[in-house]
Amino acid sequence: MNNPFKALNQKVKTAIRNKAIDRAKTRIVLMQKRPEDFSPDELEVIVQEEEGKLYSAIKEKGLLAVLAVLGFNIFG
Repeated sequence: MNNPFKALNQKVKTAIRNKAIDRAKTRIVLMQKRPEDFSPDELEVIVQEEEGKLYSAIKEKGLLAVLAVLGFNIFG
């Protein structure tokens, strides 16, 4: 028996990770740096910080609002 919530959970985690990567890229550009200027560990820290901000937004604004922002439609 498949658990539909497990698939949705994985999609949400992937979407949040991708959004965090996009935000990390923007943050690096705003710092007037290039990704090559950072070690892989430093890049991972930046992405994790952005993920943390997104998860905080989810808690603050509510799951449905954030899913809408990420482009998910759970009703269709």
